Amino acid sequence: MKEVWAMSSTDYVKKAVQEVERELSYSESYLPKQIETPLSSNYLPELDFSRELDANETNYYQGLIGVLRWIVELGRIDIIVPVSLLSRYLVSPREGHLQQGFHIFAYLKQFNRARIVFDDGILDFGDTHFRVCDWSTTYPNAAEVMPPNMPEARGLSVVTSCNVDADHAGCRVTRRSHTGLLIFVNNTPIIWFSKRQNTVNLSTFGSEFIALKIAIDQIEAIRYKLRMLRMFGIPLEGCTSIFCDNESVVKNATRSESTLGKIQLPITYHRCREAVAAGFVRIGHIEGEINPNDVLTKILPGARLRKLLQRIFFWKS
Repeated sequence: MKEVWAMSSTDYVKKAVQEVERELSYSESYLPKQIETPLSSNYLPELDFSRELDANETNYYQGLIGVLRWIVELGRIDIIVPVSLLSRYLVSPREGHLQQGFHIFAYLKQFNRARIVFDDGILDFGDTHFRVCDWSTTYPNAAEVMPPNMPEARGLSVVTSCNVDADHAGCRVTRRSHTGLLIFVNNTPIIWFSKRQNTVNLSTFGSEFIALKIAIDQIEAIRYKLRMLRMFGIPLEGCTSIFCDNESVVKNATRSESTLGKIQLPITYHRCREAVAAGFVRIGHIEGEINPNDVLTKILPGARLRKLLQRIFFWKS
């Protein structure tokens, strides 16, 4: 047993829920009870054709989404997907979107005991998940970008890792996929990202490869920042381990002999492979059933949601 720091949004969530309940009481309405998931089962905001909100209601909806976004920033990763989905309709929301916003607050009221623990434990992933490859011919000059004025590293070194996933063609209207990534320093999540992709991809392979490219961009930035942090550089131990549940993406990104069969992905393909060749990331496969990034890409049933959340933060229902 050891003492650690933790971050919790409990107090902020309680006050936010109270404000929502106070607003609802003016119209003799109440938050729903016995909520298991942040969004109603099978609800798709892009297929909601209920009444459009008037100007005052729209302003209130925008405020609710702003509060929910801040709650996500404070560590409630379990609501990041529904908040991301509802954030698409800030300009012209509908009554159904507003009701789902209330649904999220009802969920937060019921499940309000979650915290992110700053665990300094070093994770040892071993080498069995990762392939060693000679890239000297394919990318002879590949190297990680290092800060030119990097301070002398001090203190204990840290290990970085990342889980990445994509929900292929998740949006029923635009058929765009949804990227989710989670970056850890030691055993603590420090970056959570959930966003619809900017382009339509014809395959799961394409959407997962783009998600991997986004993850690598984020990893390169955080490694640079850690080395420069507060002018007391944090030493990094080894490369960043990335886990992806698409075996085809892992093979194409880690084997120099692989060739790209999707002509629409050449930049993404080479960006990921060159990062591996530069040595600041390594990419391994993880089974989809245990990939915590499903929390950042999909609307999950309550039991599975909370099971995966146990891999991210300290959770009590």
